[in-house]
Amino acid sequence: MKEKTNIRDLFSSAAERNTFLKICAPMVRYSKLEFRHLVRSYGTDLAFTSMIMADSFCKSEKARLNEFTTNEDDTPLIAQFAANNTIDFLSASEMVYPYVDGVDLNCGCPQRWAMAEGYGSALLKTPELIADMLGTVRRNMPSTFSVSLKVRLLSSTDHKRTIDMCRQLEATGITFLTVHGRTAPEMTKVPVHKDALQEIKQSIGIPVVANGDIFTLDDAEQMYLQTKCDGVMTARGILSNPALFAGHNSTPVECVKRWLNICQQADTDITYQCMHHHFSFMTESLLTKRLRYELNNLSKEKQKVYEFIQTHLPLDGVVDDVGPGRQYPEKISCTYSERNYRERTTVVNGGRKDDSTAASAGSLYDPEASEGNFFQSKRVELDVTTPALDGDGESTVDGVDFMDGGSILFDE
Repeated sequence: MKEKTNIRDLFSSAAERNTFLKICAPMVRYSKLEFRHLVRSYGTDLAFTSMIMADSFCKSEKARLNEFTTNEDDTPLIAQFAANNTIDFLSASEMVYPYVDGVDLNCGCPQRWAMAEGYGSALLKTPELIADMLGTVRRNMPSTFSVSLKVRLLSSTDHKRTIDMCRQLEATGITFLTVHGRTAPEMTKVPVHKDALQEIKQSIGIPVVANGDIFTLDDAEQMYLQTKCDGVMTARGILSNPALFAGHNSTPVECVKRWLNICQQADTDITYQCMHHHFSFMTESLLTKRLRYELNNLSKEKQKVYEFIQTHLPLDGVVDDVGPGRQYPEKISCTYSERNYRERTTVVNGGRKDDSTAASAGSLYDPEASEGNFFQSKRVELDVTTPALDGDGESTVDGVDFMDGGSILFDE
């Protein structure tokens, strides 16, 4: 078992220093071990895993190997799960417990497929189910182990609805709560409702993390000053600039060099897609439009990407006191027991459940099956031959409107 970090103590320590926790969001495809290393080297206090489907994690060793890796330095760390029932969330939490400092329930993802299957934002319609899931995990885990969730606003005008829900969830004994400052249908062009976040913080006693529209350290500090939140979480901002929390307003070249070093050390442990996309996002401010287009459309060979970066960025003249030469700890070989999960699913609602034939959207979900619409949007904006706007002026890729978080698979 990895040495544990007490998440509650992290919040208390930050409060004593009159500051806030700087948090890297759970992002499908991107919040992997290697990226968590990178952002921690630039001032991130707490990192989340990518959103993991709890049912897949419980049923499949392959899914566990693909979706979760860690090492001794990978702390503080919270594993975020998408679940729509207590058995899956509890069982997945028990399985991952030896390797993380807490678990988080995703109640914010507005993807259509997720909501249709009762995941993400769909859960906000049934706060009693959320409370049961959180309360059950809280009762079955040590008190020092963090249990949390991420939600969105229920209304952009009636703050009382969201506050009442947050109070109900606080009563389950959760460690902290993350609130994205928009409703599920609102697009990213709608400013975050900071007044709602402020009211929620004033209305509950546990730490509150504010999320939405954080692209610089100054944005984070302004969010803290206005809402008095205990932590600030960023997704899109830290993808484009992993050095955000260190005070850089755009990605420094040394950060790209550090990422190159991490990827070369990780070798086959990191997928081409993950490695390539991060280079694409973090070099937006460093490469011309033509070079960005070339990078985004390289053939799928890691060495070609490494050579491209080394050719077009002045890495040789960059001094990095942290990245080059540093050897990261080897991955921990994680082992899991499915016994509790199998026992719980033997009888469901008074009848037998055959897991071998169960085929939910969650168990079939594969985040690596496509490039993802967020990356595709970058290709569209750089390709002059492809219209980037639909008839209403909204960004689209493959017919998917860019709702807030909806097409990019993380709540930002």
